[in-house]
Amino acid sequence: MEIRTLRNFLAVAEEENMTRAAEILHITQPTLSKQIQALEEELGKKLFVRHSFSIQLTEEGMLLRKRAEDLIKMADKITREFLTLDDVVGGDVYFGLAESYQIRHLAGAIREFKKECPDLHYHITSGDTEQVTEKLDKGVIDFAVLAEKPNAAKYNYLTLPEADVWGVVMPEDCALAERPSVVVEDLAGKPLFCSEQGWREDIPQWCGERMDELRLEGSFRLPYNGSLFVRAGLGYLLSFDHLIDTGPGSGLAFRPLSPRLETRLYLIWKKHPAFTPIAERLLEAVRKAFDPAGAAGSA
Repeated sequence: MEIRTLRNFLAVAEEENMTRAAEILHITQPTLSKQIQALEEELGKKLFVRHSFSIQLTEEGMLLRKRAEDLIKMADKITREFLTLDDVVGGDVYFGLAESYQIRHLAGAIREFKKECPDLHYHITSGDTEQVTEKLDKGVIDFAVLAEKPNAAKYNYLTLPEADVWGVVMPEDCALAERPSVVVEDLAGKPLFCSEQGWREDIPQWCGERMDELRLEGSFRLPYNGSLFVRAGLGYLLSFDHLIDTGPGSGLAFRPLSPRLETRLYLIWKKHPAFTPIAERLLEAVRKAFDPAGAAGSA
């Protein structure tokens, strides 16, 4: 199975049309069709369902699409890394980040680092712990930021300087917005939105044995999407502070949970990484930025 063939497969999957994909790839349609047919024969599975004017991925095709995307990202990453192995002032670094206001600390460290290394290029993807650690384990990214304590047996890590504060995003004209903070009784029985990770890992720490009094209406990976459902009057969003605009004129309000609930964030990387020179230098710059005194937690 060749990388070129996988690239062509992804073009067909994206266009859902063999002719358009062939035009984009600058090859003939019969050539592309033969490549896809040979790929199906090699894997022993049908990858597409053919219709009159389009084609669609089968379940096996969707699985290959996900795997092919990761493989091609990895191949491209390897190519760029080898092109910059002797470059200590430039190159590409890849991050997978949790959604958090505390990412500002990483952004500030990168800003200062780019004064010395203006040819640094960084690539950011967002996701929860499962998503970003999968990419880190596969080598698709160099670093990840998690909103939960990392597995010290697998990863080295730095603790970000500040913690995120949990609270409730609500319509600014609702009764709860008149209170300075929100307790369990305020949310009992109400429709709540939260990330799956937060509902599983963080909220139980806040409400303890009263978790069964809370009702999860729906889960969201991105808090912004959850806030749109709050605007529609469908419920209340449990989220970190600063992720949603709740300022004057926004129509929304944020109230912290009581007792206070905080979540620390961690920058992690694999125990035995194959870093490029620029990634090594960036890590040291971030380490100093997070804890100039050298007391940042690492393992």
